Amino acid sequence: YVLTNNHVVAEADEIRVALKDGRETTAKVVGTDPGTDLAVLKISLDKLPALPFRESPMQVGDVVLAIGNPFGVGQTVTQGIVSAMGRQGLGINTFEDFIQTDAAINPGNSGGALIDVAGNLIGVNSAIYSRSGGNQGIGFAIPASLAKTVMQAIIKDGRVVRGWLGIEVRTLDATLAEQIGSRVNKGVAVAGIVRGGPAQKGGMEPGDIMVSINGEAVNDAQTAINRIAAFKPGTDLRTVVMRDNREVELKSRIGERPAETGHARE
Repeated sequence: YVLTNNHVVAEADEIRVALKDGRETTAKVVGTDPGTDLAVLKISLDKLPALPFRESPMQVGDVVLAIGNPFGVGQTVTQGIVSAMGRQGLGINTFEDFIQTDAAINPGNSGGALIDVAGNLIGVNSAIYSRSGGNQGIGFAIPASLAKTVMQAIIKDGRVVRGWLGIEVRTLDATLAEQIGSRVNKGVAVAGIVRGGPAQKGGMEPGDIMVSINGEAVNDAQTAINRIAAFKPGTDLRTVVMRDNREVELKSRIGERPAETGHARE
C-alpha cells in the first residue's frame, strides 16, 4: 500500500509509482478521502521499504525532514522544525489538523513523507502557503495519526465513513453576532440546513447558535465539523442551541456523510 495526497492522483488516467531502487510499476487506487486530501494506492512488488508511524506526539521546535520530488528534480530531503501544531481553519481541507513546518516544501513535495530524525513518519506533506508559488517557510503536513486512521479505513472499507448532520456552519464571533442580533458571541452559527437531513428532522433551524454537542462546548466551526464527523451513523446526538436568545436542547440521529459535500458543510 502507498499513502499519498488525493490531489496528486485525483485527475490521473494512469498512476505509476517509481521506487528509489529503479523499479517502476502501475498502481491501483484502493480509495480516496477528499475531506483530508488523502489517497491509498496498491502496487504488486516485493521487498518494499516502509516507514514506521511515530506514536508519540511532536512538539514545536522538534527537527523534521521533508522528503519529496520538488519541481521534478529528483528525490530531495529538506530540514526544518515543527513551527506549529493543530493548524485549522485554513480552508485547504474539510478536516484540518495540520502540522506546520518551515522545512522547504515546494510543488512536487505533495504526498511525500515528513519524518523525525529517527526516520519515523510524522506527517504527509500536503500544502504550502505562498504568494510566489514556491517555498516561503510555511508548509503544512497531515499528521501521521490522522493519516493512519484514514488509511486503515480505506484499506478496510475502500472509504472513510463519517457522521453527518446536514448543516452549514460558521464560527460565531462578535462581528457576526452583531450582524444577526445574537446576545451570544461564542459558538457555531447554523447558516443553512439540508432539507430532509438529520438536523432538520431533529428540529434544528437556520439561525440557531450551536453551543454544545453531547455536553461538550463548541466554539468554532472546525471543532463542530470534526466532532460530528467522529460519530458513527445511526448514533443519537444531543445539541444545545441558542434560539431567540434562549437555550433549546435538540436530539438528532446522525446520518452518513455524503462522499462529496461542500467545505464546512456538516
